[in-house]
Amino acid sequence: MKLSRIRALRGPNLWTHHTAIEVVVTCSPKLCSITDLPGFESRLRSRFPAIAPLQSVGQTDPVCLAHVLGLAALGLQAQAGCPVTFRRTTPTLEAGVFQVIVEYTQEAVGRLALELAQALCIAALEDTPFDLQHALTQLRDLDEDVRLGPSTGAIVDAAVARQIPYRRMTEGSMVSFGWGSQQRRIQAAETDTTGAIAESIAQDKQLTKKLLVAAGVPVPRGREVSSVEDAWAAALEVGLPVVVKPMDGNQGKGVTVNIKTKEQLIAGYHTAKSFRSHVLVERFLPGHDFRLLVVGNKLVAAAQREAPHVVGDGQHSIRELVDFVNLDPRRGSGHATSLTKIRFDDIALACLADQELQAESVPELGQRVTLRRNANLSTGGAATDVTDDVHPKVAARAVEAAKMVGLDVCGVDVVTDSIHHPLETTGGGVVEVNAAPGLRMHIAPSFGKGRAVGEAIIQFMFGDRGNGRIPLVAVTGTNGKTTTVRLISHLLTQSGLRVGMTNTDGVYIAGQRIDTGDCSGPKSARNVLQHPDVEAAVLETARGGMLREGLAFDRCDVAVVTNIGTGDHLGLNYITTVEDLAVLKRVIVKNIADKGTAVLNAADPAVAAMAKHCTGAVTFFAQSKSLPLMAAHLAQGQRGIYVENGCLVAAEGANRYEIPLSAVPITHHGTIGFQVENVLASVAAVWGLGLDWAVIRAGLASFENDSDNALGRFNLFTYRGATVIADYGHNPDAMSALVQAVNNMPGKRRTVVISGAGDRRDEDIRQQTQILGQAFDEVVLYQDQCQRGRSDGEVIALLREGLAGASRTQGIAEITGEFLAIDTAMDKLEEGDLCLILVDQVEEALSYIRAKISQSASPTVK
Repeated sequence: MKLSRIRALRGPNLWTHHTAIEVVVTCSPKLCSITDLPGFESRLRSRFPAIAPLQSVGQTDPVCLAHVLGLAALGLQAQAGCPVTFRRTTPTLEAGVFQVIVEYTQEAVGRLALELAQALCIAALEDTPFDLQHALTQLRDLDEDVRLGPSTGAIVDAAVARQIPYRRMTEGSMVSFGWGSQQRRIQAAETDTTGAIAESIAQDKQLTKKLLVAAGVPVPRGREVSSVEDAWAAALEVGLPVVVKPMDGNQGKGVTVNIKTKEQLIAGYHTAKSFRSHVLVERFLPGHDFRLLVVGNKLVAAAQREAPHVVGDGQHSIRELVDFVNLDPRRGSGHATSLTKIRFDDIALACLADQELQAESVPELGQRVTLRRNANLSTGGAATDVTDDVHPKVAARAVEAAKMVGLDVCGVDVVTDSIHHPLETTGGGVVEVNAAPGLRMHIAPSFGKGRAVGEAIIQFMFGDRGNGRIPLVAVTGTNGKTTTVRLISHLLTQSGLRVGMTNTDGVYIAGQRIDTGDCSGPKSARNVLQHPDVEAAVLETARGGMLREGLAFDRCDVAVVTNIGTGDHLGLNYITTVEDLAVLKRVIVKNIADKGTAVLNAADPAVAAMAKHCTGAVTFFAQSKSLPLMAAHLAQGQRGIYVENGCLVAAEGANRYEIPLSAVPITHHGTIGFQVENVLASVAAVWGLGLDWAVIRAGLASFENDSDNALGRFNLFTYRGATVIADYGHNPDAMSALVQAVNNMPGKRRTVVISGAGDRRDEDIRQQTQILGQAFDEVVLYQDQCQRGRSDGEVIALLREGLAGASRTQGIAEITGEFLAIDTAMDKLEEGDLCLILVDQVEEALSYIRAKISQSASPTVK
């Protein structure tokens, strides 16, 4: 069994809406049916008893080892605690070759699960050991290491519940919510509106106290100290007992409380000094330790914290009692559980010594033994929810403290005998104010009710109805994608929006290109959605990116499918038929927002059939409204766009909007059929976004079919009185559309310049010149810059074969080099001729053509 081409599908994809690992698995004939492997299943189950049944009820087809691999990879993740359910095994046209798809929640965990599943299958095949518990421990530990912590995870879960898209920006806890200009960011429980100054204030405990005193918030007396002697002097000033802690510490590190003697103070000072250079001594407030969580101007949760401790039974040592407590399944070694294991370390031993105890001491029945002086959950403390018990004046003091420091999400630490009464009456006070507070104690307290603090933070960030989204249009198909994307972007720009656009020419933000090359994949789409200036996104969504990674978004507002043509990328990545291609292209249709719109070509059966997979509305477009599908759709009062009496007509029930095609320059008065279809699709898309019709009319009138607006898409030039057309057409359907367009244009002698993409099937390359040979007198064949796996001359030979028996072509030239081929064709042009140049290096070729025309127009200098 050989595994190859392992891919992480990080968004909705060909197989599922979930993230998944896709792998190509090659099995020998013997491994294509496990019934040919005596004892295999029993050996497998002895190593992994929880694996799902290998064969479904009623299934008679042979079960291959690739199928078992997928079951094992899914089952191992599930047993390790990962919530995964989807897997699939699909045979390819190659005998013994399968595609296996397994859902994952964390990519690294999914990849490791696949490796372990392969090891499990090999162990069962070869009857060698497989350590299941070690494998599950590996998966659990990795999952714990790479997944979001409880605080960040709670906020992300709340965002997902609100259907707010999110993206992890780092391997840590920095997360982006929403898209473009509507996005917000967090790092753990700190939002992007948390000021650096506010965070610095919170870290400076002495400055924090000064500000709180100024606001009238009760705080313990104390000051910064510079030495042991100064610390003792400060302790006498404020009165024993005292607390010694680092000036800017966190999580209770270096804090010693309830110090009553000079010896204890000296030890506490050195402990604090080991963490930070600046040390604070302040009055110890007797009472209970409470954490109050403030979000915005509201107290949203409160917990009483207890230091890690054990209770004696008169029989077991303190060390044994700690071991018993740590057996609680709620206690873990990280942050994934509601409680953390109590640490038996030097700090714990020092705390015991303060109580005149040792690790092997046996405390009396009911005797409480404290293992640490602080109550942080990360060191083994416990938390009890007391949100409903907080006195309104205590809550108000916490909010005032957060506002005074400047924190929008703030953990306020309070010490008081009773949270039921104002701090002024109990002698309590605020002892600390924390930026980026931990949320675990509120989400899953040790005792009491968990609070929806993640929801509170999302509510604060996005308000009641915000979802962080911007209008998003995804465009796919075989031909016309780039022109359609450009025209939609142009129309949205005319409405006043800053548009982010991706296509095969680059990435554009508000009309400025920020990246070049083929940018029709998910990486470029993510870059656009992350850009803070973008108010609307129009994304060309090509097949390659969908196969490699899936979509860059969870859903779109409008999905446009222009057409499904033959001969485009077929035979690559197991997409072998037009039907396969249609299934892939409809991924964007299956991932439309509930109130979104699918814009589908009614004249293309493969595209029209996608309507049944759409959960939103459907707008059909076609040049003729008499198509049975279009007629039925319009009769039902649904949206349709078509051509009638020289006008673009958009109809929905009794509503009807008309725009003369003579007012749409890109269509050349409606004579270029494929551009008419691009316009119909584009108008349908912006109609779906609610664009005003006056804006649509003006936008269509101002979109010229030139190399600035539509690079390499039927760009027209005049040279020596001849018509020159440059286009990026590169498949048989594009050739047919171009021939139809040029047949509507005058031209005495017609010449075409063409190469072929080497990664197409032989028959697709031949078919292009078969079509062109019926419409052009002269054909210039050239070998382009990249042969894509073909040997020199191989593509030209196929193109030449396609011209065999051509009804019109009389002359054929074969050239090496695109620019030389352009010269060969253009240098022969005379007034009234027509030349179609199918460019490969789009920008370079267009620049070369423009320069050649410019030189021809310049007067000769003698």
